Amino acid sequence: MSDRRPARFPWRTYAILFVVIALFAAAPLLSVYFTYLVADANACTVNEATVHPCIVLGMDVGGLLYFTGVMGWFMLATIPLGGGALIVWLVILIIHRIAWGRMQKANP
Repeated sequence: MSDRRPARFPWRTYAILFVVIALFAAAPLLSVYFTYLVADANACTVNEATVHPCIVLGMDVGGLLYFTGVMGWFMLATIPLGGGALIVWLVILIIHRIAWGRMQKANP
């Protein structure tokens, strides 16, 4: 009788990688969402043409809102890259899981 516990598949590692890839792909979208949440809540104008003043808690955050709004253009790169990374992640997960299962059957 063996005291050795069977090895567990590293689901946690794959979950963390999935979250990192998803956040990378969605970061510009979240940036734009933040911009328009703050702008709408404070009746400010935000567009890509110029910086408009926006007073929040006594500070002008117009420049920050302009910057975070323009960061949305990075979606043109991050969403396709994130989608490709998720496809690679899924293929590696499937191959690893199949190989791990076969190894567990070979070494009871």
